[in-house]
Amino acid sequence: MTAPQPKVSTNSQLYDQDFYLWLETTAEQLKAGKFAEVDLANLIEEIECMGRSEKRALESNLVVLLMHLLKYKYQPEKRTNNWLSTIFEHRRILTKNLQDSPSLKNYFSETFAECYQDARQQAAIETGLSLDTFPVESPFTTDESLDKDFLPE
Repeated sequence: MTAPQPKVSTNSQLYDQDFYLWLETTAEQLKAGKFAEVDLANLIEEIECMGRSEKRALESNLVVLLMHLLKYKYQPEKRTNNWLSTIFEHRRILTKNLQDSPSLKNYFSETFAECYQDARQQAAIETGLSLDTFPVESPFTTDESLDKDFLPE
């Protein structure tokens, strides 16, 4: 016996009641060219949300990368393979995201300084070093941060 499907009179109500079913229904409507049936308001909202999520993921990975580059530079006696692995992984993710969405390259450059400030604060917290240990301006360029062969000395 199968579970009864919810009674829904509009796609907008379906969006609130069963998001996954709404996604499936919307995809099928688009594939079938039934554009008049598409819940356009919620579809637009979801697409905009996806764009914001891409930006937030880029910021998050950049902060982690910059924090580990700072730790690597300012705590050479504590360097570990784990730090190198984290640097490698977040560079890989950022590079892949920028390849998949080249239009994010401008955003990467625009948000770099802000992400560096977050990374600087996080590095101070994680290392126990004074915030003043880390320069106010990033000691790494945007290109260096993504360069798989670059490690600060």
